[in-house]
Amino acid sequence: MRALDYALREGWASLWRSRGSGAFAILAITLAMIALGILLLVTWNVERLLAEWSSAAEFSVFLRDDASSEQRGEIEATIDRSGVMEQRQYVSKGEALARFRREFTELASLAEGFEDNPFPASLEVRVRPEAEADGRAIALVQRVAALPGVADVRYDREWLARLSSGLAAVRGAGLALSLVLALAAAVTVASVVRLGLNARRDELEIMQLVGSPIAFIRGPFVAEGVLQGGCGALMALGALWLGFAAVNLWWGAGLAMMLEDRSLQFLPVQLSTALVAGGMVVGGAGGFAASRHAV
Repeated sequence: MRALDYALREGWASLWRSRGSGAFAILAITLAMIALGILLLVTWNVERLLAEWSSAAEFSVFLRDDASSEQRGEIEATIDRSGVMEQRQYVSKGEALARFRREFTELASLAEGFEDNPFPASLEVRVRPEAEADGRAIALVQRVAALPGVADVRYDREWLARLSSGLAAVRGAGLALSLVLALAAAVTVASVVRLGLNARRDELEIMQLVGSPIAFIRGPFVAEGVLQGGCGALMALGALWLGFAAVNLWWGAGLAMMLEDRSLQFLPVQLSTALVAGGMVVGGAGGFAASRHAV
């Protein structure tokens, strides 16, 4: 405990003495943590939305204009007997046109020039979560698509799967970029800490001659790196919050409409804590690398 207290006090004093050069190390860690924070912010919100959308998956059965009432009845009976359906709604051609005019007001004028209603009638089916998980929903979609009177079937799961694949690619590229920036930040921290180490070379040699433990010799440099990393990560977290607030202020209403009244959320406490801890680890790694030259 004495060694930790000494390391933190000396590390803070060294950081204050070299605050000019230390600012570059803190800035490097801030940039690395901002890149990682943006990645976490985007992927966490998208994953949260994907989970909500997946739990309320739907498929739409678009009917042919010449579909008879008997064909529609057979389609509905097939859906009802499947055990997949949680809720079903019939949308007539007129209701589909009215929905288009209501939800796309800027395009509503285009619908005025149609001689005939171009929108098909449809059946919108809410899928039970367990049916989605065990594959019964996909089997039903394939079976319904082959029935007479069906023009097309659109299933939410198809575009959700594509979105999930795209998210995985973004996550991989973002992590690679974050690792490169984190490595650069650790090298910067090591360089700054080593400058302080060289300035205290005589003091360190005396400590070594009188038999000071390694923890007292190297500890302050590791602590200095940890403090630089913590400061940089906290600055990154503040910058992320300001950026998030600005996005919500300027585009929040439009995003909420696009996401069907689902608002974006800032990083939860667990991820924010992990981001700060990550900055401290990067800084500590740089400080540890520099401290190895102390003895």
